[in-house]
Amino acid sequence: METRSRCLIFDPFSGISGDMILGALVDLGLGAQWLLDVVSELPIQVRVDVTSVKRGALAARAVSVEPQGSQPARRLAEVLEIVEAANVDPTARTTAAAAFRRLAEVEGALHGLPADQVQFHEVGASDAIIDIIGSAAGVAALGVETCFTRPVAIGHGWITAQHGRLPLPAPATLKLLEGLPVSESDLQAELTTPTGAALLSTLTQGRRAPSSFVPIGSGFGAGSRDPSSHPNCLRLVLAELDPRGDLSILQADVDDMSPEYLPSLLEALQAAGAIDVWTHPVQMKKGRTGLRLELLVPWARREEASRALFGASTTLGFRFWHVEREVLPRATKTIEWRGFPIRVKVSYAPDGHVRYKPEYDDVIEASRGAGLPPLQVRQEIERKLARAAEGWLDYIIGPDRANSR
Repeated sequence: METRSRCLIFDPFSGISGDMILGALVDLGLGAQWLLDVVSELPIQVRVDVTSVKRGALAARAVSVEPQGSQPARRLAEVLEIVEAANVDPTARTTAAAAFRRLAEVEGALHGLPADQVQFHEVGASDAIIDIIGSAAGVAALGVETCFTRPVAIGHGWITAQHGRLPLPAPATLKLLEGLPVSESDLQAELTTPTGAALLSTLTQGRRAPSSFVPIGSGFGAGSRDPSSHPNCLRLVLAELDPRGDLSILQADVDDMSPEYLPSLLEALQAAGAIDVWTHPVQMKKGRTGLRLELLVPWARREEASRALFGASTTLGFRFWHVEREVLPRATKTIEWRGFPIRVKVSYAPDGHVRYKPEYDDVIEASRGAGLPPLQVRQEIERKLARAAEGWLDYIIGPDRANSR
């Protein structure tokens, strides 16, 4: 069977902030020492405390970050220098930098300034830098491939910030949450902060939580307040997705789109997460010949695919439904043929037969470089692969399982 992919589901039923994310990551299993180690490598003087608390009836972990000394109002370039110096996974640095760039863009748009001229105040302070870098590092440390979100709670009322009194949710927070599912709350409090919104937007890209998954762990991160009305905490769910399930078929019929725009449509759908896209002619109303578009897409990326479908085609609507699929164990390995790298798709059939197929684009490039017909190149590669078939079996399913057959 195809291996399951690991995902992280954000459940911000009481809002989200940077320290709530850190607390939930610690509670999920990364531990307090992990966070202290991350912070100790940063060129910032802060004190970090991790405590076990209760929010309502729920046990949670609370993280507090206290800057040591005065904190300057940093601009984007200064913040990015700190991010780049962080001794964390490269993907975490990329995520943290993207979150701060997003914050700068939003703050700049709200105040009529270029992003690089924005002076961060609250979000440029050391505690926010720890929140963003630490959260990005934690997601990377968990080996998560994709992040999803459930609706994020937003409060109402007013808050006093560097720029004066602002309505809740804060303008920057609401702007950062564009494209994400939100839920209204009767609470007169700031439930979601700009830092939390920036991280949620950057990590999830608005992907909604899948309808089915296999939970393998969960953790609660406490907010700073402890109201009697509800447990003020964030839940993170570490889960695995079964590749057979949580897929969908999207189907649309069009009869007023020029065929020359079909390649760009297919590219847009694939970029939006479509696993497969196919088309075939259909007879439509009034005897017109139309085109039926069908795409296989993960259920969690259905909204991305639908935006691409509406944006790159002339369709006015589409149909969709859940599907499951069964797939063979498979892998991609790169070999060398006459000095050219060739990717090979390998799969293992139930009867023990190993199937392998050279990647077409690599065959074409090698044929041009070698001055040979593509078919001849493929035949030579396949003869080489046939001699190494047993090695492919070990590569796909492991030598122990291969030897047991």
